[in-house]
Amino acid sequence: MVLEDGRTFTGDAYGALGETVGEAVFCTGMTGYQETLTDPSYHRQVVVMTAPHIGNTGVNEQDMESRKIWVSGFVVRDPAIRPSNWRSQGDLGEALDQQGVVGISGVDTRALTRHLRDRGSMRVGVFSGEAAQGTPTELLNRVLEAPKMSGSALAAEVSTEAAYVVPAVGEKRFTVAALDLGIKGMTPALLSKRGVEVHVLPASSTFADLTAMNPDGVFFSNGPGDPATADAEVALLREVLGNSIPFFGICFGNQLLGRAVGLETYKLAFGHRGINQPVLDRLTNKVEVTSHNHGFALAWPTELSESITSDFGGVSVSHVALNDNVVEGLSLDDRPAFSVQYHPEAAAGPRDAEYLFDRFIDLMEAHSA
Repeated sequence: MVLEDGRTFTGDAYGALGETVGEAVFCTGMTGYQETLTDPSYHRQVVVMTAPHIGNTGVNEQDMESRKIWVSGFVVRDPAIRPSNWRSQGDLGEALDQQGVVGISGVDTRALTRHLRDRGSMRVGVFSGEAAQGTPTELLNRVLEAPKMSGSALAAEVSTEAAYVVPAVGEKRFTVAALDLGIKGMTPALLSKRGVEVHVLPASSTFADLTAMNPDGVFFSNGPGDPATADAEVALLREVLGNSIPFFGICFGNQLLGRAVGLETYKLAFGHRGINQPVLDRLTNKVEVTSHNHGFALAWPTELSESITSDFGGVSVSHVALNDNVVEGLSLDDRPAFSVQYHPEAAAGPRDAEYLFDRFIDLMEAHSA
């Protein structure tokens, strides 16, 4: 394993043999590794798990958040010898191999995480089998040739190619048009559970596509890449806001709402990734433990307690990360729109933020009254 600053780690091949290059990031979740692996937001990233023992519960079809494993590579310290869980339908290492995901085990992930925390996320290559036969300089050059995450437009690479519908469970109450920028399966499932018929649309959809089913609300999902590249999606969101259609965005969707109201984005040193991130909901003054996966954030131009004015009226910071004061949510004062930077649909937990889907329901209900 070769980092772009030249630091090297050696270990055992885990998953597929070969070569992979991506952005090295660390995830602090002690559970939910299958949800992490199948989260499209991890596209083109090599994920380092900080929990030392990975794979004990195996893999199963129910915990898939999308159609495949999206991570570019996987780094663990101590892979399970065999899965041991009543829900297991297979071995994690074998699943990685079957999907061509190159990984490495036996790595000092604590030292690696400290390195990334101090130096910041960076490109990395994992090499095994014949691909590992090059000289250290040759391997490093392969890493340095890979594109950086900043400036990368990736949502279209993970989005659905064709629209599909997730029907409401029980009586249908609302229709929502959900823009798939890297959506996780649990999102439409939780909306559906609340009586919402969800039309999941490709990232390339137009305003006419979004409004074709006369939606009661619009949802923008999580997704990979640099939000500064998403000009078309921001223009689409500005049309949504201009027509006062109730809007809810998460993760990438939060960053796009920020851009739509005039905010800039920036790359965090090493991002927030894991299921143990404390966030303050400034509307209720309650602290939530939340699931995160983002390497970019919104730049707030003034004190977090102060609102700003946009083309769509006042904008306030609704949620704040308690570890580093990063903006974790926005609320528009004069339009039916809000967003959060984290994942209220976290299948692996925690459930603290699931109420945000109810807040979206309330918003649509109030708008239709």
